[in-house]
Amino acid sequence: MYSVLLLCGGLAGVTTVLFGFGGGFVVVPLMYTLLITVHGPDSETGLAAMHIAVATSTALMIFAASLSTWRHHRRRTVQWHLVRPLVGYIAIGAVLGAAAAVSLSGDWVRWVFIGYLMITIADAILRPGFLHQVGRDVRPMGRLVTAMTGTFIGTVAAFLGVGGSVMTVPLMRRRGASMTLATAMANPLSLPMAVSGTATYVLLSASDTALGAWYAGYVDLRALLALAVGSWLGIHLASRWIGRIPDRIHAGVYLLLLTVVLVVMVVMN
Repeated sequence: MYSVLLLCGGLAGVTTVLFGFGGGFVVVPLMYTLLITVHGPDSETGLAAMHIAVATSTALMIFAASLSTWRHHRRRTVQWHLVRPLVGYIAIGAVLGAAAAVSLSGDWVRWVFIGYLMITIADAILRPGFLHQVGRDVRPMGRLVTAMTGTFIGTVAAFLGVGGSVMTVPLMRRRGASMTLATAMANPLSLPMAVSGTATYVLLSASDTALGAWYAGYVDLRALLALAVGSWLGIHLASRWIGRIPDRIHAGVYLLLLTVVLVVMVVMN
């Protein structure tokens, strides 16, 4: 199991630094499948599999998004004046999203995850502005829009354990950003969600001791370590491609990856 998680962490690192995913779109479906397969769907771990997958994925983002942010900062691809206004609102939304996820059954979380993926993919394909860059300069948002958008991003991202990429990349894309800039900004914007969301998952589920000693709430610490090591390797290898992928191909691969994860989440029991 842990060798698979190491490989999964590597893939998560690649998608984090190149697509801003934060690893959730890779980690959540794979961890869910592994936990069900290894422990059985009716065990304590199996019944909490989706919560564990989401919480562990959120914790991994603290490490992966931090390292990826540093890599992008060194390449000067992060537009900090657009990132800073959203940070506080995303952190607030993350607390709300994690609290909501803990209060719902794992099956509900899974189907919300699937529904949001479907909406995101359809919107990116059908509405102009994602597959083709619509401008050279990123248009800033007003204060009210920033507050509403940041809170919404944090809530949904923490609820699903996927980082903010699924919302921030399309948002920045339609405001004129290239895929390199949009994915670069997704990483620092995932950090407040990851910190707030992880703390909430741990605190609200800390009294559940049935999962074992290697759990901090719903966070699987051994799986997290394997994922983090793999993530470091993936980020290190993929960083050389920052800014080198043609924009249209970058956008198309982003949507392809979302579609693959959607299929995996739909077909698994």
